[in-house]
Amino acid sequence: MALVRAFLAVVEAGGVTRAAASLGLSQAAASQQIKRLEEALDCRLFERTGRRLVLAPAGERLLAQARRLLAMNDEVWSSMRTPSFEGEVRMGVPYDLVGSFVPGVLRRFAKAQPRVRVSLVCEDSKIVREALKSGGVDLALTTETECGRHGETLRTDRLVWVGVAGGDAHLRDPLPVSLGAPSCVFRPVAIEALGKVRRDWRAVCEVSRMEPVHAVLEAGLAVAPLLRSSVPERFEILGRDARLPALPEFRINLYAPPGLSPAARDLADHVRAAFSGRARNMHNN
Repeated sequence: MALVRAFLAVVEAGGVTRAAASLGLSQAAASQQIKRLEEALDCRLFERTGRRLVLAPAGERLLAQARRLLAMNDEVWSSMRTPSFEGEVRMGVPYDLVGSFVPGVLRRFAKAQPRVRVSLVCEDSKIVREALKSGGVDLALTTETECGRHGETLRTDRLVWVGVAGGDAHLRDPLPVSLGAPSCVFRPVAIEALGKVRRDWRAVCEVSRMEPVHAVLEAGLAVAPLLRSSVPERFEILGRDARLPALPEFRINLYAPPGLSPAARDLADHVRAAFSGRARNMHNN
């Protein structure tokens, strides 16, 4: 299973170096695990294109089966090793992470802890942090440029410009932009970046909920700054040829302060597992 985890980590990270970091291994150790898996299966799983690793045909065949195998393994170990809890856990999550990461976490947690009710509070990261301080939520996922007290960074992700495939919104002047609400952490970053390149812009959509943002993008009416990992497949990440300024990396942080209930601590472990590609207490299985 360790070899399969290494294979999936390389696929998701797009390379051995970042995969090794997520697995807690050296680059050499991660490369050796891929080599051992290829030897065991007697086939080449990756091919190198320039500096990038891409899946070979055999790797493409393995990918879906590896994910199913890993999910089954994790489910078995979780159900056998996880104690049973009761009660309610309130988790704050920003809009951009709800659709891309949370469903899988909740699905696995519900199987492991069917007697625990999870309540989601969906707001911008700043509001989620405030709810955590006031006791409105037990746990919080956020997207931020830094990480605060009692927080841990689960992943870094690049903020990118997004538009509809084949659209021309990025060519218009002034640039039509979906910026999110005033409390959105991406909004000031995008405005500053546009200001530095002296690109005139106008706001088309100023809410943080993803449904209206996606509707504006799909209609070809604007571009928007989104985390790379949260971009739906129907949209296009705009490259350098779009003449838009580069945007910085953000941190996906988990805040699990001291004094949590056992159920909340277990949910936090499920969140960590989802972002690391490993299930709790299963590193060597």
